[in-house]
Amino acid sequence: MKQLTTLLLLSLLLLGTTTAHAEKITVAAAADLKFAMDEIVVSFNKQHPRDQVEIIYGSSGKFFAQIQNNAPYDLYFSADITYPRQLADKGFAASAVTSYAVGRIVLWSNSRDAARMTLENLIDPALRKIAIANPRHAPYGKRAEEALRALKLWDKVQHKLVYGENIAHTAQFVETGNAQVGIIALALALNPTLSKQGGYYLIPDKLHQPLEQGYIITKRAADKPLAKLFAGYMTSKEARRIMTRYGFVLPGETVGK
Repeated sequence: MKQLTTLLLLSLLLLGTTTAHAEKITVAAAADLKFAMDEIVVSFNKQHPRDQVEIIYGSSGKFFAQIQNNAPYDLYFSADITYPRQLADKGFAASAVTSYAVGRIVLWSNSRDAARMTLENLIDPALRKIAIANPRHAPYGKRAEEALRALKLWDKVQHKLVYGENIAHTAQFVETGNAQVGIIALALALNPTLSKQGGYYLIPDKLHQPLEQGYIITKRAADKPLAKLFAGYMTSKEARRIMTRYGFVLPGETVGK
């Protein structure tokens, strides 16, 4: 009986120690990362099953504002590296600003053959609603506007535009028929659901500023090992493979046309 009691106490002690070392972090991530990051978290959890990584997706610009108001995010993955750089300058970062990818924008539709379209086709009167992310706070929206202005199309199509809160919301406009075509992230066009619904036209990157994306560990996570562990995992072979499959250009690679 004494041995049984000792074993029971030892088991409880070990369980308590293991539980105490389990961590949870909350990650604010740009909406273009939705499908890639979900897969990366699954892969990460296979190696760290006790730790919890919660991802909240949304607009990079809105996360930027929320972090300055002490939102409870431990990591911030932005679709525009400018935002984490500004946060670091203001003292909200516990790490260096790290570039993790360059994004691309595409023309996508599930009711038209977007693969045979270009941006010039957007002036077609038959196209009444065109979705882009809101340029005021969504980096993909800013790049969409830049591309349209570069071709002198902005003034010709502005009356047709409907604005998504983030790039995932923009894709949803098109998917649900509230817009006939949209300028969305390549990473979303390549996800299994949207890729089965329609093709895409890759917008030449020379028409807009690069969508260099970056992350920081926030000040509130300075003492959280899990935040550093997950950030480091983004450079792993498996994470890079997933990011590449969703069309992201990784550090050290060359952007296409």
